Amino acid sequence: MPPPKLAPLAVCALALAALAVPSLARADPAALATREVALRAGGAAVTVRLPGRFDLVGLHWRGRGAPEFRTRSLRGRWSAWRLAEEQTVDRPDRGSLEATRVSGWRIGAGVWVGPSDRLQVRSRRAVRVRAHAVASPEVRVPLRTLSIAGSPEIVPRAGWLADESIRRAGPSYADTLRLAFVHHTATTNAYTRSQAPAALRAIQLYHVQSNGWNDIGYNALVDRFGVVYEGRYGGIDRNVVGAHARGFNTGSFGVAVLGDFDRTALPAPARDALARLLAWRLDLAHVDPLSTLNGISSGNERFPPGIPVFLRAVSGHRDTGATACPGDVLYEQLGEIAAEAARLGQPKLFEPRVTGRLGGLVRFRARLSNPIPWAVAVTDGLGIEVARGTGTGTTVDWTWDSTLAGPGAYRWEIGGGPTLRGVSGSLGGLVVQPPVALAITGAALDPETITPNEDGQTDTGTLTYTLTAPATVTASLLDPTGVLVGELTPPMRRPAGESTLAFDPAAVADGAYNLLLQARGDDGTQVTASVAAFVTRTLGSVSLAPPAFSPNADGRADRLELRFSLGAPAVVSVRVLREGRWVATPLAGPQGPGPVAVSWDGAKRVGRARDGSYAAVVEATDAVGTARIELPFLADTRPPEVRIVNREPLRLWVSEPARLTLRVDGNAHRFQARRAGTVRVPGVRRARVVRAVAWDAAGNVSLPARRP
Repeated sequence: MPPPKLAPLAVCALALAALAVPSLARADPAALATREVALRAGGAAVTVRLPGRFDLVGLHWRGRGAPEFRTRSLRGRWSAWRLAEEQTVDRPDRGSLEATRVSGWRIGAGVWVGPSDRLQVRSRRAVRVRAHAVASPEVRVPLRTLSIAGSPEIVPRAGWLADESIRRAGPSYADTLRLAFVHHTATTNAYTRSQAPAALRAIQLYHVQSNGWNDIGYNALVDRFGVVYEGRYGGIDRNVVGAHARGFNTGSFGVAVLGDFDRTALPAPARDALARLLAWRLDLAHVDPLSTLNGISSGNERFPPGIPVFLRAVSGHRDTGATACPGDVLYEQLGEIAAEAARLGQPKLFEPRVTGRLGGLVRFRARLSNPIPWAVAVTDGLGIEVARGTGTGTTVDWTWDSTLAGPGAYRWEIGGGPTLRGVSGSLGGLVVQPPVALAITGAALDPETITPNEDGQTDTGTLTYTLTAPATVTASLLDPTGVLVGELTPPMRRPAGESTLAFDPAAVADGAYNLLLQARGDDGTQVTASVAAFVTRTLGSVSLAPPAFSPNADGRADRLELRFSLGAPAVVSVRVLREGRWVATPLAGPQGPGPVAVSWDGAKRVGRARDGSYAAVVEATDAVGTARIELPFLADTRPPEVRIVNREPLRLWVSEPARLTLRVDGNAHRFQARRAGTVRVPGVRRARVVRAVAWDAAGNVSLPARRP
């Protein structure tokens, strides 16, 4: 895979390495062959016996490292050795049945290798491998397209000969669709129109029969000629939950572009087709392509469950996963593609909302892309209109007083002429929010103790509070006796919900204070809340080095050095935590003013520190309060691995971000690999003799890789 600018790397989608399939006259179905291979350490190649020809290869394996493979074409030519890179994010959500069928196995991306008849695998470490080979010959059939509710032309599943008999389960649906993820398939762009459907059939077979998924993972696919294909079964116009963005599959639409767009721009036909597809699909869900949202992760390697992630309505896969997908060039084009999708098909209706219930006030709201006449109509069970609201502009906002409405079923519809895709629904089950008494809840200051000594650490705090109703809010600073020290903000109108306020005590002396919030409601109601605040300049300039250390007694980065300064005597505690749990206490007790240095070699109660993420927590307690500063660091005793993938152009595979030193045909080269995975060596197009060594951030050094 081409080296992305982000780190770390995960393979995005199914690699299409050499789409050069000869034309076939008959409609042979795709077929899968699976073979178990036990590889010994040392790198000896093992030939996998496969029945006849195949077009796609994917490896699953157990064990450390990653195997390599190569294939022989029908013309008798062996390919270069390829690294089987693990798919970690192009997968179903955790906890789903799809995600558990091959648990325990590391899943490699399927690679389209073209018509081949021989497969070899090797590994420097002993691993158990399952080799999956898919035969998916090209079938020259006319691509029949359909159009759904104003969609662009789409090749249905039957058009690319999807195998409906292998689907493992029916589709799952999300209640709403909120955004779209764009992927790329990460390798060759040199394929013909008639070869793309064969690749889709191979992708489906590999996803289902090798990876254990219910069906192909993407909701739609686009080839470089601008042909759009229906992906996962269940209706491309419905909110089908895919298997393309682990942690964010529910409520998203995944579209993959066949090709590699890390350094190559998307061809104009593909770009136009992608924009038309996104314009139509997001318009169905009344989502503005230029909008943003907070997506809540259901759990993946980058974002734990429950973490909110800021996303665009048209996002790249790298926004949610540890991946380079959809390639640097395509990713940079997403903003322009989203803007084009927003322009297509105007006018559009966004974010329809209805609040209230029958017998009370029912409010209808929406946003329009263009200022046009709009109307809200309410009809009874017989289809007779009982209420109507109209207006002109970009905001729909009309309230129906339904206190005289009789019992029964009612329908509502928001429209704006024949070119606007309207929205409708039922009034049943809607809840009127009763008037809420004004209150200030959840007031808190983070951190509670602030150290405004201009070292960039806890110099300011953030006051967070929640209003139960809109109000005018004033924030003041009081001393412990209640005397006003200063007003933090003038009276400000704030909406109901959570609000934040910055607190900068740079001009305030050390001591204990209270932050007083006063809120005045629209009806004259006044409420208050107060939060304790402590200001002390005793603790400052906390630093930690190195950010990654290697406690393995090799003389490189074996110890962690923590330094800070005290402006006054204090009782100091330095603790080491792993995932919030205590590991060690390198320092505890009173300290005088001045610089303090603490060293930790990773020793703990049993053995040494395990590799992983840690935090060093410094707490200093003086007469005012306890100041706390936390700095993260890594323990890493495992040396990196480096392998030479190919020599023209020169590409290396590294197991983690690392500093690389090379000797290429007698010349020295150095560069930083900012991500794990396959990277291209800058400035080297061709190499005969290569020696490479990798150094990670903790000072661990790899075994040298040599070629030849």
